Amino acid sequence: MKSRVEKNHSVKKRKWPYWLGGFLLLLLIIVGSVLFYIYDKVGDTAETMHEPLTRDDNPERKQELEKAFDGKETLNILLLGVDERENDDGRSDTMILLSVNPNINGIKMLSIPRDTRVTIPGEGEDKINHAYAFGGVELSIETVEEMLDLPVHFYAKVNMEGFQQGIEALDGVTVSNERAFSQGGYDFPAGEIHLNGDEALSYIRMRKGDPRGDIGRNERQRTVIQAAINKAASFSSVTKVNGILDIIGDNVKTDLNFEQMRTLFTDYRQARESIDSMELSGSGQYIGDIWYYIVSEDELNRVKNELSTHMEAR
Repeated sequence: MKSRVEKNHSVKKRKWPYWLGGFLLLLLIIVGSVLFYIYDKVGDTAETMHEPLTRDDNPERKQELEKAFDGKETLNILLLGVDERENDDGRSDTMILLSVNPNINGIKMLSIPRDTRVTIPGEGEDKINHAYAFGGVELSIETVEEMLDLPVHFYAKVNMEGFQQGIEALDGVTVSNERAFSQGGYDFPAGEIHLNGDEALSYIRMRKGDPRGDIGRNERQRTVIQAAINKAASFSSVTKVNGILDIIGDNVKTDLNFEQMRTLFTDYRQARESIDSMELSGSGQYIGDIWYYIVSEDELNRVKNELSTHMEAR
């Protein structure tokens, strides 16, 4: 028995995460770029990226956000990597929650496996990545909020076109690779390695050769994101600014407006000093003829408690 999404959409081989470059470029703005103070074009790019949600018109939400910014409260940002094609509603193939606490200069980064079985409001139990197909960004946010029992303050949605360009714009990234493997015609030895755009794409695509499957792939994604955050924070080449901004504008949508981005830069950027990666431990299981990633209640409660403690820390 196939889920509704799988019935309505033919299974296609999807190109894997060109979206990540867009995440890196959004984080370039959030955590360290001096571009806000140098180029007028940044404001234009931010306006192009800005895609508010229906909930953003709520006066109470606006007041809550103003209070959160004024008090330097923890902000939770949901990163969605979406593969959208013609005649296809799309799915959020990757979901990462960033919980940014400026009071302790720390970020929790939680990867949510796309096949995780959850209750999608109004739709019942299904894979979490199907929430996007059913109700877009808003339903994805609502699903994550209910799953983790926390507020999602902002989102960033990235298409599948920016990855290689983004890594190249940063002149590559350096990561520590735990196990040697080959993928996409490249060999990745264990130890510290430098990745250009093509290499980074292959590096985060590998799954079948990883004994941890999607969990191992998610860990490599987080490693690349963290390396790019650090690289972006110290990025000083102004000769590539226009190209970088074009890549951002073409690949990222967010409900963060320009002033909120500026506040994140001035008041929250030091949080990058400590980035703690989190994962949801679980196991694969067939229900009917559909494969799901099952997370126990105990494990879910552990993650909820860790995030709650982080958000309240002073």
